[in-house]
Amino acid sequence: MTDHANPDQPLAPAMELAIKGRKPFPHDSDDYHRARTALLAEEIELRRQIQRVAALRRALPPGGAARDYRFLGEDGREVGLIDMFGRHDTLFTYYWMYGPQRERPCPMCTSFVGSLDIPARDIEQRIAMAIIGSSPVARQQAVALERGWRNLHFYQSIGDDFAHDYGGIDADGDEGAIVSVWQRRGDTVNLFWAAEGGFDTADPGFDPHLAPDPTPLWTILDWTPGGRGTDWYPSLDYPETESPGNGR
Repeated sequence: MTDHANPDQPLAPAMELAIKGRKPFPHDSDDYHRARTALLAEEIELRRQIQRVAALRRALPPGGAARDYRFLGEDGREVGLIDMFGRHDTLFTYYWMYGPQRERPCPMCTSFVGSLDIPARDIEQRIAMAIIGSSPVARQQAVALERGWRNLHFYQSIGDDFAHDYGGIDADGDEGAIVSVWQRRGDTVNLFWAAEGGFDTADPGFDPHLAPDPTPLWTILDWTPGGRGTDWYPSLDYPETESPGNGR
């Protein structure tokens, strides 16, 4: 799964690989086999496009130096972005929509944060991670306890400068999420990459989302006949009758 790509090695045509790699399942019809082989070729092309975009991302020049934004950590101490790096030189931060004005956090943000909890221990072998909100850390941790999260580190932003500067609060005062990656260079923290775009960059019929989409929820649904649907979003609470244990 790691990146061992050799840019000088020519790639076989995607359809050639699809024909070679596609093994029919029991009772496949000829129509299904042909359509699935064509789709596999498109999936191979998509994989290659994702790899090309990742290479372009890694080649970005240093972004702007971050201001000395201040946060409160889980122990109540005031820290800066640079303190969140720990032993690493790269930091991933997610600013979720859970300000003090919200009775409950954004369901979509909560679904995404939850998807980070289990792999956090693996990810943090390579980089540091921090979840940031404008609500007190104790309030964020209460949601973590409710959801069964165990591996994430939470911070409260002091003031709104961080959110204003990187798109967490728009000109109308509406709250949004921020996905950012930072790089430490000595005593300086530079922005490496941040998710950009919104409704201005979304295609007709779609909400704004990243490519590739980092949320497993949507990736799994994209593999299904019904797709993402047009009027469904994750919820913070589900009736007991909809728990996995009853086959629903």
